[in-house]
Amino acid sequence: MALSGKKGLVIGIANQDSIAYGCAKAFRAEGADLAVSYLNAKAEPYVRPLADGLDAAIIEPLDVRVPGQMEALFERVQKDWGRLDFLLHAIAFAPKADLHGRVVDSSWEGFAQAMDISCHSFVRMAKLAEPLMDKGGAMLTMSYIGAAKAMRDYGMMGAVKSTLESCVRYMALELGQKAIRVNAISPGPIRTRAAGGLKNFDAAVETAEANAPLPLATAEDVGALAAFLASDAARAITGQTCYVDGGFSVVG
Repeated sequence: MALSGKKGLVIGIANQDSIAYGCAKAFRAEGADLAVSYLNAKAEPYVRPLADGLDAAIIEPLDVRVPGQMEALFERVQKDWGRLDFLLHAIAFAPKADLHGRVVDSSWEGFAQAMDISCHSFVRMAKLAEPLMDKGGAMLTMSYIGAAKAMRDYGMMGAVKSTLESCVRYMALELGQKAIRVNAISPGPIRTRAAGGLKNFDAAVETAEANAPLPLATAEDVGALAAFLASDAARAITGQTCYVDGGFSVVG
């Protein structure tokens, strides 16, 4: 029970296939108490039963585009728990027209929205989580190999995720003196609702399956890594992008 007694906030569960849910299950299996967010009233019926199954102590809405919602969520954590040991940020979004097009054709509005939701929201969460991690903690976010290499059909999101990984490094440097670790997890292609919005995603999965040395990771595999990184066993690991992709990143 590597996370026994620890309290964690999970952002990004949409349904039972979500990577964030795979992580939440791993956190709970290792003994953590969880707070879980859902996007909005439309998403709540899909998320709340999963959160209840995790015995989540806090279940609150969070749309990072809505002013005040993020602050309200962290105020609830402060009120109920008084501290936070780890945070998982697993949200990303880009308008389809920009996501499916060329980077050079992307609109200012679409690029800015993708950057805010997919990247800067993690920075804002870190700022709110910092005072709750006065005895140290772990902050995790989700990336993809398209941040490090130019991948066909990943387009603008690759640039956004690359910025996210850079933020992870700088935040690790800035927060390390408080024993707060910041890392990114980079799974291989996993069939989730969010991934379904990517152009030619099935082809990307087939390519990865054909070339990876090991079978591609599942959401549960990602969860196992997330639980490790949230635990004290990973106390010397920060500022890293940790791949869990069956080895595809070394040959892809």
